[in-house]
Amino acid sequence: MSASVSVKTSYEHIQLDDSGVPLISGTTMKVVELVMAQKAYGWSPEELHFQHPYLTMSQIYSALAYYWEHKDTLDADIARRSQFAEKLRQESGLSPLAARLRTLGLPE
Repeated sequence: MSASVSVKTSYEHIQLDDSGVPLISGTTMKVVELVMAQKAYGWSPEELHFQHPYLTMSQIYSALAYYWEHKDTLDADIARRSQFAEKLRQESGLSPLAARLRTLGLPE
């Protein structure tokens, strides 16, 4: 197993892994994951901190600043992830529970 290489960025709390993916320094959390949580739930930086107490406010603000400086690239990554999740959802079909509810005429 090879060691992961990280590259410092001009953002104090953001580093790039060996694939160029921005991570929050000292964690395994990708910047895009934090941004997706913020977009999905409308969370403020303070709420992000409450939900992810292992992150400092400095790490959160640095990740959000990195996002706004690289918005097009990260938004494309978010779109790609959403398309992949939707493809998997469609391929998996109805869950056994949803199928049973449908046969009973109940909402899924």
